[in-house]
Amino acid sequence: MSTVFDQPSPWRRALRLFQGFDGPLMLAVALLAAIGLVVMYSAGYDHGTRFEGHARNMLIALAVLFLVAQVPPQRLMQLALPLYALGVALLLATALLGITKKGATRWLDVGIVVQPSEMMKIALPLMLAWWFQKREGQLRMADFAVAGVIFALPLLLILKQPDLGTTILVGAAGLYVIFFAGLSWRLVVPVLALALLGIGALVASGDAICAEGVRWPLLRDYQRMRVCTLLDPTRDPLGAGFHVLQGQIAIGSGGLAGKGFMQGTQTHLEFIPERTTDFVFAALAEEFGLLGVLALLAALAFLILRGLWIAALGPTLFARLLAGALTLNVFTYAFVNMGMVSGMLPVVGVPLPFVSYGGTAMVTLGLALGVLMSVARARRLMPS
Repeated sequence: MSTVFDQPSPWRRALRLFQGFDGPLMLAVALLAAIGLVVMYSAGYDHGTRFEGHARNMLIALAVLFLVAQVPPQRLMQLALPLYALGVALLLATALLGITKKGATRWLDVGIVVQPSEMMKIALPLMLAWWFQKREGQLRMADFAVAGVIFALPLLLILKQPDLGTTILVGAAGLYVIFFAGLSWRLVVPVLALALLGIGALVASGDAICAEGVRWPLLRDYQRMRVCTLLDPTRDPLGAGFHVLQGQIAIGSGGLAGKGFMQGTQTHLEFIPERTTDFVFAALAEEFGLLGVLALLAALAFLILRGLWIAALGPTLFARLLAGALTLNVFTYAFVNMGMVSGMLPVVGVPLPFVSYGGTAMVTLGLALGVLMSVARARRLMPS
């Protein structure tokens, strides 16, 4: 006979840790992880231990996802201000005492070498969601102005390193929170219109502004070269335009079904120099063709739509803003990576979620998905 003093079995205690987990979200993660492992094995089988390292990074990211999922959104909200303050302090320390490699000061030695800007991919949307939760029901333009200061401070520090790719990702995460908080379309539309006009003017005057000896204010020479390469990759086909041109050739040569598993010629003859990291999408398109690309896009769309569904049903404004921003940041990762590989965006070093090799990016992704799972669990476990 059981009594009130009976303790649950270890198996039951373990199952409680998974109680409230969102099944469709885990299915989306599993599908993308499977695609990432297959592509990494195919593209990197002759590239050292990339497959083993990629699998290890995935396991670490899944462990991070599981641990963060156990933290309720209320506790995450309490961590927002300390994490943001720590992130900004580390960025300031990096500017003063950081390690410089290839002209960029992005790393800091604190016993181990860390890249503080990666922390801001989570800390900035966390802080902005905390701020708007505090102002819920009484939002004014002054509150958006304060949010603008919170947003701009880390971005300026990251841009100064310089690190354009991380600036785009951190900035996108922050902008998503501000937009979801209720930023008026009357402010958004004029900015988008000016951006489109600027892009049009840039394209129209490409030859003149990319001529030898022309200098651009606020941009370094290599950043200027990236934009000029985007406008015309054939300007320097064996130099700055090589990556883009070879990526386009690989994507086009894949056809409908691709050249086959481990059969990509552009990939394995090393015409795609970064075939397991930034340009892994080109390797995927060459070896698995349009069908492989569509499978990846379908899995990413499934993940993003499920994440937005979780965000829409979040129990608090903080949870909804944070979940929505982190979900759309996955979209930003994928959009920017595919855009730069196919020649529609400048090359800025943004990884393709679940597919590109890289430990820090994978762990950051696991952390973001763990937050999504935490929001889903909070809604499911709320007493009705």
